[in-house]
Amino acid sequence: MKTNWYKEAIIYQIYPRSFKDGNNDGLGDIPGIIEKIPYLKDLGVTCVWLSPIYDSPQEDNGYDISNYKDIYPPFGTLEDFKVMIKKMHEAGIKLIMDLVVNHTSTEHAWFQDVLKNKDSQYKDYYIIKKGRKNGKKPPNNWQGFFSGSVWEKLPNSDDEYYMHLFAKGQADLNWDNPKVREEVKDILRFWFDLGVDGFRCDVINLISKKSDFKNRFPTLVLTGKDAFINGPNLHKYLKELNDDVISKYDVFTVGEGPMTSLEDVKQLAGFDRHELDMVFNFNHVDVDDFFGVKYLGRKFSLRRFKKIYKKWQLGLKGHSWNTLFIENHDQRRSVGRFNTKEGNLESAKMLALTYLYMSGTPFIYQGQEIGMRQGHFKSLDEIVDVESHMIQRIRNKVFPIKLILSKKRMIEYSRDNARTPMEWDDSEYAGFSKVEPWLRVNSDYKEVNVKNNLADQNSLYHFYQQLIKIRKQEETLNKGEYVPLYMNDSKVFAYKRVYQNEEFIIVSNFFDKQIKRKFLSSLDDNDMILSNYDSHIKGELKPYECRLYKRKII
Repeated sequence: MKTNWYKEAIIYQIYPRSFKDGNNDGLGDIPGIIEKIPYLKDLGVTCVWLSPIYDSPQEDNGYDISNYKDIYPPFGTLEDFKVMIKKMHEAGIKLIMDLVVNHTSTEHAWFQDVLKNKDSQYKDYYIIKKGRKNGKKPPNNWQGFFSGSVWEKLPNSDDEYYMHLFAKGQADLNWDNPKVREEVKDILRFWFDLGVDGFRCDVINLISKKSDFKNRFPTLVLTGKDAFINGPNLHKYLKELNDDVISKYDVFTVGEGPMTSLEDVKQLAGFDRHELDMVFNFNHVDVDDFFGVKYLGRKFSLRRFKKIYKKWQLGLKGHSWNTLFIENHDQRRSVGRFNTKEGNLESAKMLALTYLYMSGTPFIYQGQEIGMRQGHFKSLDEIVDVESHMIQRIRNKVFPIKLILSKKRMIEYSRDNARTPMEWDDSEYAGFSKVEPWLRVNSDYKEVNVKNNLADQNSLYHFYQQLIKIRKQEETLNKGEYVPLYMNDSKVFAYKRVYQNEEFIIVSNFFDKQIKRKFLSSLDDNDMILSNYDSHIKGELKPYECRLYKRKII
């Protein structure tokens, strides 16, 4: 029977190729994950989200799947997977996987059959259309997420093109074909029957496309909104998956939803909708970007940050469940973002307390708990990410983009910044491997690593551990109402969580200067149960100081 266990979960995202190398070939793997299960348990994690481990040519680090029912050999085997999930469950940790079904790899058996046979039974598994002007031009002008046309000519055809919203090696599936939906259901059952506890559904709101395939204004935002984002049959297909498969297991689903609005999420993850359980929205991590485009940075505004959280916390109340995160494999590291500073421990702790105690399920990305930083890459030659290289090619061709987008900004905003190998200790290659890893280890690993964090009781790791322990113990922090406070304050982020006759008050100074506030004098120091400082000044907050108060409501 399906339950709501996910509402009280603490979820830790593992990016497998960068977590721990168990066989010393330079690539993280399942044996490496198994080795670190005790670490996850000690931190307080109750669920792991595993980025793709399926067999894949790795054009997009596993988000291009060639076999949904097997493991990428360098990561291990299905037997290794079974051992891993057994040991996680024994440690009280559930496991969710990535479900990547908007597209497959062009090396998947279905697509390969299309290439070999013009009358392939799998041709309608994909979105294949005739080009314009006798096949000399793509079917339309739609633009993809990695820049450029969404169309690529089929190698065995003079006039037909296949759609790919992402890299050329990621061919979009035709969800309007019932056989495709049955294949996806079969994939779900396969993994659920092996004990998997749910899925993070990659770009799930893109699976339904407008069927007219007419030209749109040629920008991603305008094209996507009208053509392939939250398409006409999206809800129908998600309900079908839920009714036929997901509802039969005690699992949960969280969707990645690019460009989703509050109303979109209410529909996709509404309590009474029977589609998804949660949806990641990215508004808060776009706070320092223009128009949600990460390469167009702007100055951080705390008022804007608070306004976004207020909108989503209050807007989803009673409708659907929030996701709480500040990092993942596609986002820049949070240390140094949101007005925090690299190397400033208090600011990292402040950010952790601020987001972890809101209403919703917290997600922690690997290395976040020890304060891992941006990759500090020196040139684009050190970057592996396919997105970065595709955008670089567009940049070099289109002069206006070249003027706006510097190489320095491309390096700073590359997804590889969040994908550098996990820093376990101060030995060569940070204890991730005994050989040179697939991606350069961050240069600060001798300072920032798990070993140092575990040895220091004042470390960020121990602060996260304490935050998690308190959240698990306190019912109000799971069930309480979110009440924003002092919204016009440009320096302080404050809110309450209220449940029955109890409330928790969270107060955070987002700046590196000491500030005075009258309302602080009304808070009783005896009610303070956690802070990132050992001493406090009445009525004032030290630089980046955060406080957690607990008190009864009379």
